[in-house]
Amino acid sequence: MSRHTIALESPTPERAVEILRKSILGSRTSIIVGRCIVKYRGRAESFLGEGDRVIILKPDGSLLVHKASKREPVNWNPPGSIHRVYLKEGKVIVESIRRRPRETIFIELSEVYFVGSFKLIDEECIMITGTEKDVVDIIFRSPEVIEKGFKPLYREMSTKYGKIDIFGVDEKGRAVVIEVKRRKADLSSVSQLLRYVESVRESTNSPVRGILVAPDCSASARLFLKSHNLEFRKVMFK
Repeated sequence: MSRHTIALESPTPERAVEILRKSILGSRTSIIVGRCIVKYRGRAESFLGEGDRVIILKPDGSLLVHKASKREPVNWNPPGSIHRVYLKEGKVIVESIRRRPRETIFIELSEVYFVGSFKLIDEECIMITGTEKDVVDIIFRSPEVIEKGFKPLYREMSTKYGKIDIFGVDEKGRAVVIEVKRRKADLSSVSQLLRYVESVRESTNSPVRGILVAPDCSASARLFLKSHNLEFRKVMFK
């Protein structure tokens, strides 16, 4: 394979499987355009009938299935999932398996219009210009900056310790508290986030995640985050 791109229109099923297997083994990004059905089995079950779709397999284990319209994928698996590609009765099969919780996406392609394999190099992180309020606005407009499936609900939500920058829920419905800092986060930043998390946990009596958003985080702050099961998202500011 070349370092950057392999692209083939209307490949045979055998050739498509060959390219995709090598792409997965080579930690490359794979793109498939074709006609397929999609089955999901996990916490529930779903079936998506035959249609033309774009399928993306990323080196981190993510899988996305997109229709021709709308921004969000109709099916997806998160990073850490395992991909398998094989032939079955002359059709290309793509399986994506998430281990915990156990979830499987099964894609059967009756036709493959295009298959591509790309070695994408991108070591940059998102760069945001503006104040902490501007960052909050961006997260509300594009919550995937935090993570896939995150839904921001309230900004500046009051607690007995002060106002939470962003309160929302993750894809599993768990409460998420987000504290935004424009400069390098330190121990006081983590302590502030921890107080907010504990306040929400006390009032709801349910699990609460805490995420600190900043351009960087001191070593001591990272240890403090880890010791309290809090998380960090790196966002650069101009």
